[in-house]
Amino acid sequence: MTPAEVSRIAKQMISALDTVIVGKSAQNKQAVLVLFCGSHLLIEDVPGVGKTTLAKALAKVSGGQFSRIQFTPDLLPSDVTGTSIYNQNSREFEFHKGPLFANVVLADEINRASPKTQSALLEAMEERTVTVDGVERSVPLPFMVIATQNNVEMAGTFPLPEAQMDRFFGRISLGYPNREVEREMLAAQREAHPLEELRPAVSSEELLQIQRAIRQITIDPSVQNYVVEVVRATREHSHIYLGASPRAALHLQLAAQASACLEDRTFVTPDDVKACAVLVLAHRILVRGESRTQLGGSESVIHSILKTVPAPVPVR
Repeated sequence: MTPAEVSRIAKQMISALDTVIVGKSAQNKQAVLVLFCGSHLLIEDVPGVGKTTLAKALAKVSGGQFSRIQFTPDLLPSDVTGTSIYNQNSREFEFHKGPLFANVVLADEINRASPKTQSALLEAMEERTVTVDGVERSVPLPFMVIATQNNVEMAGTFPLPEAQMDRFFGRISLGYPNREVEREMLAAQREAHPLEELRPAVSSEELLQIQRAIRQITIDPSVQNYVVEVVRATREHSHIYLGASPRAALHLQLAAQASACLEDRTFVTPDDVKACAVLVLAHRILVRGESRTQLGGSESVIHSILKTVPAPVPVR
């Protein structure tokens, strides 16, 4: 599949998402980018701004099988992965698949479940397999986990450990709409929800082709070095307690390739890296407590790093 075809499909999907999540085209584009990279997305924001709706909409336009897991404190790992049940007629144990066996899995309010249940996602997110009773089973491809969490109401929740945060390719926040967008939303949803009108814009096989095509986008060694320097700067920054991992560097490179492909280009530029840096890196770093009030959070720190790390000059 060519970059032009990928770009065309991406624009169709983003346009469809824009009818549901109004006024958040940048976030809709980032969600499609993560899907095209074949990875996982964390949506973190206050209640009622459309986190779950975006996940449902992305599943609809991607054309895959969708499942939703409502995470609660009493949720067990077997409720996510599935369990083996003894069949008295056949006198054998039969495996009953859990909701994790779908193309797009919504882990709603993931931080309300216990760490043991949260960890049930780790193997599937990284290896695309689930091991139950010593038997390894593959999840369907393409496979994407979209997790949501409320970052304000933290009482009774279990914050995601750094190991699991690192499994998420990107993190986005939707935020409140402006006055005009909110009026438009009320008018659009007076009689019916636009989500009901969404139709698949791509098949599962086409999505796998897109994911393979993105990895073929050319990235110059100088741009690869720029990715490395940006990631290493997070580990050497005086205001950062924990920097980004080597996995983050791999994800940032892939995100830059996807960004170029969405713009119908066959090569990556430093601007592609800059456009994806906050999406890929901000949730992977820990800013020192005394620095949060000075710098305004991890996103601001990433922006400051992008200003200090020199970008390669393209050869003309």
